[in-house]
Amino acid sequence: MDFLLKLVDLESAWLIALIFLPLERLLPARPAQGVLRRGWFNDAVYFLLNRIPIGIGLLLVAAFAVMAGEAFLPAGFRTTVAQQPLWLQVIVLTLIADLGFYAAHRLFHTLPWLWRFHAIHHSIEELDWLAAHRVHPVDQILTKGASIAPVFALGFSDGAIAIFFILYQWHSLMLHANLRIGFGPLHWVFASPCFHHWHHADQPEAWNRNFSAQFPIWDILFGTAHMRRDTMPTRYGIEDNVPPTYARQLLYPFRRGSKDAA
Repeated sequence: MDFLLKLVDLESAWLIALIFLPLERLLPARPAQGVLRRGWFNDAVYFLLNRIPIGIGLLLVAAFAVMAGEAFLPAGFRTTVAQQPLWLQVIVLTLIADLGFYAAHRLFHTLPWLWRFHAIHHSIEELDWLAAHRVHPVDQILTKGASIAPVFALGFSDGAIAIFFILYQWHSLMLHANLRIGFGPLHWVFASPCFHHWHHADQPEAWNRNFSAQFPIWDILFGTAHMRRDTMPTRYGIEDNVPPTYARQLLYPFRRGSKDAA
């Protein structure tokens, strides 16, 4: 579980930028959007600092999940899970994790006290790969915690969990990137940038839709899918008056009347 606490270093930052910056120029969803779009510096601060508190929080979630699994599940069952072929573990693990994420994500849109944390992420008005990092630590720990807790409790192998974390990280960056990619027929199988951009759309037909992180199947099954792919949203963001800087955004959910806290 040490990889949960690995901090972002300059080498990984350059690697991500070198991949996504050219892609966003070659296949842009919004060609007029510049690299230094509104809020880019604030999101760069999130990129550099956020994984410290989030890493610690997720490490604690994972540790408690392992203890719960060992206490309440038969050891033979957890051993059997870990001994399945790696490819099968990754598939089953990812489906379970995405269902947990879907449930937690939907709650963050439903319960007002949770929405105050999630509003930080939805305050983004111009999406790109860097925007994926604008997430309040409490939001990320709870939603990602709901995703990984059953995975650790059930006893999936360290290798399968590591692969999942790598896939999730890169997929999340792609979903937020300024990319016009719809995945063709696989749009119904894997979440695409088009699918997730509609989740961020400030357009009534897309409000509270597309909660899944990786598989649209959960939105389709639970009636929250907005599977349009003929066009991209024209507006992003929310009406909440979220402050513009990292420090003030961290405090925003805790302030009384936070909707007017800016």
